[in-house]
Amino acid sequence: MPGKHIADVAEQLCRRCKESQAVLVVRRDPLCRDCFVRYVHTKVIKHMESFRVRNAHPNRQRKLLLALSLGASSVTLLHILDHLLETQTSKSGRTGFGLSVVLVGTENDASHQDRLAKVRQAYPDYEIASLPLHDVFRLVSNQGSLSGLLPETATAAELSPADKLASLFGSLTSATARADVVTTLRTRLVVEYARSSGCEGVLWGDSTTKLAEKTLAETAKGRGFALPWHVADGETPFGLSFNYPLRDILKKELVAYVDIVGSPLPSLVLDSAPTQASMSSKNTTIDDLMKQYFESVEENFPSIVSNVVRTTGKLEATSTTNDTSICDLCSMPVSDGRFGIHGWGGDQHGVAVPVRASSERRLCYGCTRSIPPLLNPTNGST
Repeated sequence: MPGKHIADVAEQLCRRCKESQAVLVVRRDPLCRDCFVRYVHTKVIKHMESFRVRNAHPNRQRKLLLALSLGASSVTLLHILDHLLETQTSKSGRTGFGLSVVLVGTENDASHQDRLAKVRQAYPDYEIASLPLHDVFRLVSNQGSLSGLLPETATAAELSPADKLASLFGSLTSATARADVVTTLRTRLVVEYARSSGCEGVLWGDSTTKLAEKTLAETAKGRGFALPWHVADGETPFGLSFNYPLRDILKKELVAYVDIVGSPLPSLVLDSAPTQASMSSKNTTIDDLMKQYFESVEENFPSIVSNVVRTTGKLEATSTTNDTSICDLCSMPVSDGRFGIHGWGGDQHGVAVPVRASSERRLCYGCTRSIPPLLNPTNGST
């Protein structure tokens, strides 16, 4: 019997099949093992409808990239997609899409590398790449804009990608800024790898709970304008589509899925203890606060989590054109070139015209909050 994520439903029959003994409660419905597994698979396949075999070009296979984090969500998504592709092959002799996988991590993280080796062994049919985060300085085509974010821009050309990343992190002044920049650079790296691999879209393993966390966290950090691209399925300013096949499944349900399905999933997932906010406000991040909040809310009030995601899904993305200015860090479009804190007109002075940064940096409001301003070399002031 799986652990604490499985409710005590002894002697209850599955509400769907009415025959087998239930093993857990899903949205107040007691389900048996088979019905629960079918429930999760159905939710995912529903969001992969456009990638069915009948929608595939007979002479050109579409290719998608799965961003793997080794958490319960992304590992579950890989497992379900593998099952989906096997089913498509058995029924029609071909698949509706090809799948590549990438893990962004640190080179010397032994736990990641050990789990990654097990993932490759469990799913040998897929190309599974592992990239260090600093590769973003190597792969991003306009990486000069990223180098311009370093505190020592004069020596940027002489630094290795690893040194550039260390230099950038060394200039960040808060835990929230560091967490924000890590997430942003990871997205940029996944996108660039997808482009270089010939993929037309990226599959993210974000659950309903994760999308709800992201909604409030990104809004609090001043990047709410980009939510339609980071939370909803569809095209993005990156020129690739983003898809979230797990968007209708709670994190606790995915953790239960790993326990119920069993081998090989539990051995592939990195343990993730419940999030605990730091006792020190200096080390507390907005992301951790939102994660802790929604992890507690989903236990007893899952409808609140779902409502946040459904409401955010109704947001409409701003129109973009080829000449739209983009942020140097997150690469999101900035309306009318309104870079920096005051450029958005969100301050009490009500600036109504585009305001350019005094330096070469071009950052949206949210990224300006994370990246410290360059010092003026003549007087040391900002």
